[in-house]
Order: sequence, then C-alpha cells, then structure tokens
Amino acid sequence: MFTIGDFARHGRVSVRMLRHYDATGLLRPAHVDPATGYRYYAAAQLARLNRVIALKDLGFTLQQVREIVEEKVAAEELRGMLRLRRAELETAMTAAALRLVQVEARLRAIENEGHMPTNDVVIKSVPAVRVAELTATAASFEPEDVGPVIGPLYDELFQLLAAAGITPTGPGVAYYEDAPEGDGRIRVHAAVQVSTPLQDDAFRVLDLPPVAQAATVVHRGSMDTVLPTAQTLARWIDGNGYQSAGYPREINLECPENRDDWVTELQAPVTRG
Repeated sequence: MFTIGDFARHGRVSVRMLRHYDATGLLRPAHVDPATGYRYYAAAQLARLNRVIALKDLGFTLQQVREIVEEKVAAEELRGMLRLRRAELETAMTAAALRLVQVEARLRAIENEGHMPTNDVVIKSVPAVRVAELTATAASFEPEDVGPVIGPLYDELFQLLAAAGITPTGPGVAYYEDAPEGDGRIRVHAAVQVSTPLQDDAFRVLDLPPVAQAATVVHRGSMDTVLPTAQTLARWIDGNGYQSAGYPREINLECPENRDDWVTELQAPVTRG
C-alpha cells in the first residue's frame, strides 16, 4: 500500500487530483484508515489511474471517463484512441505554428510600413513559358489555406514527372485564379517549366501566355513570410500609377532544403491606371 503522497508521485499526478477523483468516484483509495482518514492506494490502481488520465487528455468529460473505465476499455482500443488524439494534437500544433509565422509576418509588415525600399521593383515583360502542372482549389488566398494545398501538389507533380521520365527545364511557377465556385475560393496551379509536347493526362502540359507588363520583386525566405514583400510590391504599383491586373505569379528561383533560403520572384501583372 502507498500513502496518497507516494501514490501521487508514482502516478505523476497531484494529491489534489487524487482527492478529486476520490470525491467523484473515479478512483477511490484501496483503503481508508477509519481512525485517521488517511487514504492508501495499491500499485494495481495505477492501471486505472493511467486510463483516467489518458481519457481526460483525449477530451472526455469526467462522467464519460467514468462510463468508459467502468466498461474496462481494452488496452489496444485505448492505444488507438491515444494515437488518434496524438495526430489531432500534432495537426493543431502545426496549424498554430503556421499562424504564429503569419502573425510575425503581419507584424513585420506593420513595422516596415513606409520604410521598406521599393527601388528593387522592376517593370518587365514576361515571355510565354511551357509548364507541367497540377491544380486544386483552396478556400482562400490566405497562406493557411494555400500552403496545405500547393505543397502536396508539387510533391505529386515531381513524382509524376519522374515516373514519366520528364526532367524540369526551369524553375517552378505557382499561379492562381478565381475558382468557378466563387465564395473567395481560388484555383491553385503548381507548375514547373518543361520542354515536352503539350498533353493533358495525369498532369497537364500547357503554354502560359506572356505578360506584357509585370511589376516584379524578389523575395528571399520562406513563402510563409512573403507578406511584407508582397505589400511593398502593392504599394509600388499604386504609387507609380499602375493598376493590378490579376494574381501574381511566383517563380521559384532557388528552393534549397532550408525554406528560409528560398529565393522567389513575384510577378504581378499590371496596366497603366
């Protein structure tokens, strides 16, 4: 038998929690001294404690935990529930990390208002280019909606190209357009330059039309942090008598393994105001 303090240490929980579980009937002591009221627990009760804690961490209410524990959930079933919960937590952590990156990018954009140089913006014409591409729809142009779509598209595209024996001849080209469904949805095109006949099979090969005028600027770093660069480009366009003529293309000039070392050219189609 263990005192409540010893049992709490072995179970890695607080004494207060054990008292609460006793009061709610989730985990009663194996023995209570009638004279002193001291609670004593058996080592075998650690198994029930583990199940109670695991189920609570899965998000079940204490009442639901009691019902499940009383039904004596099998260890394998419990492990499956824990694996599912772990996957959910990992997904939430990834989403939270992405939100943090976007918050930091937004703060940098605010801090750099009126200070970021615009002399790196260049107006040029963009020639037609042949690309192989895959497409999908994202809920919006927000980074948290585009990122989870375009990354897998590129992974699949390069696998398909390798299987077809096609080697890219130039950088990746990401471009966007309004989706037919509306509601702010956009069509995401993950493309890469190729030199191969036109086709429309597992992937599509097409010629992107030339752009007569594009305001261009180079972004260095992960595309998760592109906001300040993109807004600098927008201010230049507005401040120099141009109007935006569509979504920008993103030309992946350098894509090393470390995303912070990426070099991407933004090409925003423009017309004179």
